[in-house]
Amino acid sequence: MKLVWTPETASEAYIDTVQSCGNFADSGVAELLSAMAAGWNAKLIVETWSQGNPIATSIGLAVAARHTCGSHVCIVPDERSRLEYESGMRKAGIEEIDARAGEPEELMPRLAGVDFLVVDSNRREFTSVLRHASLSGKGAVVACKNATQRVVSGFGWQAALGKERRVVRSVLLPVGKGLDIAHVGSSGARGGSSKSPNRWIKHVDQRSGEEHVFRGQ
Repeated sequence: MKLVWTPETASEAYIDTVQSCGNFADSGVAELLSAMAAGWNAKLIVETWSQGNPIATSIGLAVAARHTCGSHVCIVPDERSRLEYESGMRKAGIEEIDARAGEPEELMPRLAGVDFLVVDSNRREFTSVLRHASLSGKGAVVACKNATQRVVSGFGWQAALGKERRVVRSVLLPVGKGLDIAHVGSSGARGGSSKSPNRWIKHVDQRSGEEHVFRGQ
């Protein structure tokens, strides 16, 4: 079984996220990731967050999980971050909150079958999150926020995810401070481009009015 793109669900999640995150910083990233997670019908969405960072992406991913009837889990470094995260999500009207504090190498292996993973490149431990993630055997989408400010030089998806995982395609988008996205193939899939037809995904920044169009798979 492989990831199947459902544009109707993506559109619904996108609209709901625009309504929920319109006044938040980093809302453009939130809207795009929400649409992607919903469009891929992700059942287990995992992200990382730390104290003082924008909450918009988390809101968008929670919206996506609601549309896919899936789960949204946030990994935070400590209890202080967890409390701030939960407070911010409640203020945004999010009721189902699953925030877990701890080290990535301990928490990530417990979350088996991740369909959609979002990490912050500004966090030094983001490579540990990628390395220890238990991705779904049907394939997964992994996204790095703040990619243009990445603290690890010479970053490469294949090296970060491990040789046992096959990166089918990756793209760096000029959204927010850089959004680096990789599609990891299903178990047994070969690396390289898929033969399935490309699907064009359009994202409009609600603040600047800029339109970004890229190919999904």
